[in-house]
Amino acid sequence: MGFADIIGQQKPLTLLRSALANGRLHHAYLLLGPEGVGKHSVAVAFAKAIHCSESDNDYCGGCVNCARIADGNHPDVRVIEPLSGKKEISIAQIRELERELSFRSFTGKRKIAIVDPATLMNLSSQNALLKTLEEPPQDCLIILIAANGGGLLPTLRSRCLRISFAPLARADVAAYLQSQQGMNGPDAAFVAALSMGSIGAALALDKDEWIEKRRVWSGMLGAFKGRDYQGAMIAAEALASNRDEALKFFKWAESWYRDLLIYQVANDSEELVNLDMQSQIDQQSTAHDVEHSLRALGQIGGAAARIQRNLNRRMVLEKFLFGVVGGR
Repeated sequence: MGFADIIGQQKPLTLLRSALANGRLHHAYLLLGPEGVGKHSVAVAFAKAIHCSESDNDYCGGCVNCARIADGNHPDVRVIEPLSGKKEISIAQIRELERELSFRSFTGKRKIAIVDPATLMNLSSQNALLKTLEEPPQDCLIILIAANGGGLLPTLRSRCLRISFAPLARADVAAYLQSQQGMNGPDAAFVAALSMGSIGAALALDKDEWIEKRRVWSGMLGAFKGRDYQGAMIAAEALASNRDEALKFFKWAESWYRDLLIYQVANDSEELVNLDMQSQIDQQSTAHDVEHSLRALGQIGGAAARIQRNLNRRMVLEKFLFGVVGGR
């Protein structure tokens, strides 16, 4: 067991393993990339490699330290996430983390904090953590995990060494679904395409439900005529009724406008995410120009991040959909 068991992400792993081998660990890392592509797994593996008592610059998975980190009860490794029933990482959690980091390590190695997702820290929490990053306690290491850096203070980002994670290869996701989840080949290929390189998304995806949602959402976008702001308002109100539904919509919309862009520029159906919807993609790609698809694609990440930070969902969705209908 070790880094070799992690699927894909060779560039991030190479950077981290090199830092371990050279003994030049940064005091703070920011792991950025799509959800479900292995950022959290890599962060935990990195913590194991630092504390592993059996392997050098890697982890065995079986020693006491590796086992305790995996179970979430190692005294020198903390994972910070919203408390049960809460939607944000509070300033009280960050202050408690600061207090713990000020103590000496139990093992004599690094004290490690993994904040995931870091974008759920409110502004007060981020400012409190910034003070720690500016004057980090000795032998501490902080790992922030986020889908994108837009929800983090620029000053916070600047104190971290940024490591980017890319979507996994479609073939790797399909192979995982077949070998580890027992999925048949055609279903694995279909789900892998929809996952956009995210094993986490693939595992959470209900195939039949997702087919129906995509049908409704693509029909909604295709039904807008001209500058149909009234239609956009109605659609925004319906999507805004449920936070998770709004986030799922933006996740799908990212794949949709990506597909439109690929089809518009290269007329290539091989790399489409929505493989079974080529006729709708063909139809809507003729109703948009490339600039419109690029603009919509560029707005999705920020809109999703604002909803994750619990801003007014209806207003966020209206702004995005107004841009869709206004660009026709």
